[in-house]
Amino acid sequence: MKKQQTRPNILVVNDDGITAPGIKNLIQVVQKLGNVVVVAPDGPQSGMGHAITIGKPLRFDKVDLYEGVEMYKCSGTPVDCVKIAVNKIFKGKKPDLCVSGINHGLNNSINVIYSGTMSAAVEGAIESIPSIGFSLDDFSEDADFEHCKKYVQTICEQVLKHGLPAATLLNVNFPSGAGIKGIKICRQANAKWAEEFDQRIDPHNRPYYWLTGVFQNNDKGEDTDVWALDNGFCSVVPVQFDLTAHHAIPVLNTWTFDV
Repeated sequence: MKKQQTRPNILVVNDDGITAPGIKNLIQVVQKLGNVVVVAPDGPQSGMGHAITIGKPLRFDKVDLYEGVEMYKCSGTPVDCVKIAVNKIFKGKKPDLCVSGINHGLNNSINVIYSGTMSAAVEGAIESIPSIGFSLDDFSEDADFEHCKKYVQTICEQVLKHGLPAATLLNVNFPSGAGIKGIKICRQANAKWAEEFDQRIDPHNRPYYWLTGVFQNNDKGEDTDVWALDNGFCSVVPVQFDLTAHHAIPVLNTWTFDV
């Protein structure tokens, strides 16, 4: 008798909150691929990076938003959601895949450092779970994710089939609008935010500051995520959480440390 294959277990997280349209669209795709468990923040947590909750209680409660999906809202950060899912919901038995998003707004280039979406996926990878972060170049609440879905599905299918190299995850970004030209495997562009703090005055005549900025691309390469998105492609960047600057080790070994 042929052994019946079990459906993979898929953890879905995000940083825009459990009611965000992006996570709804991601759930609709991965429901076709496996058994879905959702653990997401109870409100927006964008820009939280790899923050965790340590000085106050962490709570999670079961919710019933979409039929046939086990869902929990969490009072903590996106990374907290992954930690509590692995430890308390999956009880240490790792899911087969962790997907984060679909984020409202890009997480290409340097944005990966600040992103709660990507940090949740990084935490999944730290837990040795094949993990992917998905983001769309559209911040609006009524963003249209339909053109992303077939790409989300094929990327998830490939990761479930092949796995990922050790300590590696995928950062996937989509341009806005229909007509994506295809998928480009890319490197992270050398780009950054030129930031300013806009000073304003509150009703009590006290100053406060609002962070603004312009995204500056200093990288003219045609193998980057910025180039791919600017030219209508879905960018896929393999990301690692080992932050060691390996190329700098030989340089530091030439120094003399007199103690």
